[in-house]
Amino acid sequence: KSTARRRNSLTDEAGQEFVIRNKFLFYLFTFGTELGNELFYITFFPFFIWNVDAYVSRRLILVWVWVMYLGQCTKDVVRRSRPSSPPVVKVEMFYNSEYSMPSTHAMSGTAIPFSLFLLTYGRWEYPFMLGLVAALSWCTLVCISRIYMGMHSILDVIVGFLYSIVILVAFQPALDMIDRFNLTFRYAPLIIISLHLGMGLFSFTLDTWSTSRGDTAQILGTGAGVACASHLNYLLGLMPDAPPSQLPFTPPPLSAALVGMAGLRFVLGVAVLLATRAVMKALTIPLACRLFNVPCQDVRLARQRMEVELPYRYIVYGTVGFNALFLVPALFTYLNLF
Repeated sequence: KSTARRRNSLTDEAGQEFVIRNKFLFYLFTFGTELGNELFYITFFPFFIWNVDAYVSRRLILVWVWVMYLGQCTKDVVRRSRPSSPPVVKVEMFYNSEYSMPSTHAMSGTAIPFSLFLLTYGRWEYPFMLGLVAALSWCTLVCISRIYMGMHSILDVIVGFLYSIVILVAFQPALDMIDRFNLTFRYAPLIIISLHLGMGLFSFTLDTWSTSRGDTAQILGTGAGVACASHLNYLLGLMPDAPPSQLPFTPPPLSAALVGMAGLRFVLGVAVLLATRAVMKALTIPLACRLFNVPCQDVRLARQRMEVELPYRYIVYGTVGFNALFLVPALFTYLNLF
């Protein structure tokens, strides 16, 4: 067994020391909770865009944005506190400043795998039971991990799961219409940017600062960037959707060449996205501080102001989302990596 202590990098809040008695469960549920964190999103979505199916990725990100936005806003309306510690041991501290119900990890851990299953089954050839079991396993792992980490009660997780299912049922029939609007409507980029920015402003009025506000702006920015990139790709004829006559796709046989090409695209593409994120972050935070007369000596405190946090997250991750679907694929086309 070993001991550990977690710290919140944004608030510098330290959790209590805890003992790891079962390393397998600790690392399993740490992995499960990471399936709802930024590192997963910034790797999984781009990988799927570049190496699997951009059509599915566009729609999956649409679902993810709405599920997470509604979940984060609902948290700030319900205002149910996190489980108290003690008696609960908080294995994770980063989201401790947020409210608890519904669990947005449970919501994303339900929406992403089940949307992925619904969007790919029939478009790709694979056994129905394989897709269903994979979606259920993914969802279960994420949901249980939030209880293990001490961040949610069982009720929070159940509500998050059911809330996500309701949103999926309501939203799934509209996916075709929304995606078609994003691709073809002349003024779609203007409406997309305005709508997502307005949604961000609304969410920031619901409560005082927490990591939830920044995450909401980050998710909305990513969604806006991806939607605008899909519109530009459509206008330029880049990454066109496969005609119905080519469906369903058959997964290619696994080979060293396939793995090597996918790995090369992934490494090069993520390097571009990380560079984009670093450059835009370095530019937007000081600029926002200067525009709104916010002291910038302590970046953590500055980011707790709406005038800084909203434009910073929205612009940075909007650019990242745009580059993931437009700039990086254009670079791959230029380098003959597609």
